[in-house]
Amino acid sequence: MSLTHLLNRSARLSLAPRLHLPSPSYTSLRRCLYLTHFSYNTNSFSHLSVRVSHSSYASKIAMGDNPDAGMDAVQRRLMFEDECILVDENDQVVGHETKYNCHLWEKIESGGMLHRAFSVFLFNSKYELLLQQRSATKVTFPLVWTNTCCSHPLYRESELIYEDALGVRNAAQRKLLDELGIPAEDVPVDQFTPLGRILYKAPSDGKWGEHELDYLLFIVRDVNVHPNPDEVADIKYVNREQLKELLRKADAGEEGLKLSPWFRLVVDNFLFKWWDHVEKGTFKEAADMKTIHRLT
Repeated sequence: MSLTHLLNRSARLSLAPRLHLPSPSYTSLRRCLYLTHFSYNTNSFSHLSVRVSHSSYASKIAMGDNPDAGMDAVQRRLMFEDECILVDENDQVVGHETKYNCHLWEKIESGGMLHRAFSVFLFNSKYELLLQQRSATKVTFPLVWTNTCCSHPLYRESELIYEDALGVRNAAQRKLLDELGIPAEDVPVDQFTPLGRILYKAPSDGKWGEHELDYLLFIVRDVNVHPNPDEVADIKYVNREQLKELLRKADAGEEGLKLSPWFRLVVDNFLFKWWDHVEKGTFKEAADMKTIHRLT
């Protein structure tokens, strides 16, 4: 059977069920087809699927038929081009979806849409933790302070690898470069230690929110940092006492300071006892990747 015939048949069979549109007008923007072929874990996937490029979405902004016209162009592109990994509450892959749909609060509430994520905690050789303030243009939780890097592995072969959390660690290396300009050689994949997983849900502003199964990755490295202003407004290294003062200000509402909900959950449940292991060089002893801590 020719490739054209395969594509036509795949389009008839699989395009309609996969359309999850942010607005009816977006239908006209769907343009191109591509093939996916990959293997994941012990299950092999070899199939034709019709997927839709969102590359022309930005061109519609000027036409006024887009419900998110105020969204930053960089964040909008990532919202529609990035495909998150959908999982069940046992961290088993059940599909994939755009970052846009994964963060719509109505979809989270109505369908329980849950995606895989990671949070990096990077310490320097003085055992100070690198924090970032999310940029003002971030769609969820803009301008809040959080841990070093928080993002998602994408639905691609290198980031779907489940064994030893390799896919998540690959994604962490990629995003540290994207967000903070940290070169890959400064953060080798084998230097990330997964200490645990949390499952949480948190609204952002009514329209957006998070529902994530979050891998907590720790690493001790001295790195070169060059923040990307599209992603990061500010950075700082903190020791324990400085972090406690940050927590106090956030609790008191001083200086308009806010913390991300996932970071606060990790701080309240794990961080300070794990910090002991970081300083002793024994944090692998604290690792528990069998348990999924449900903190919602």
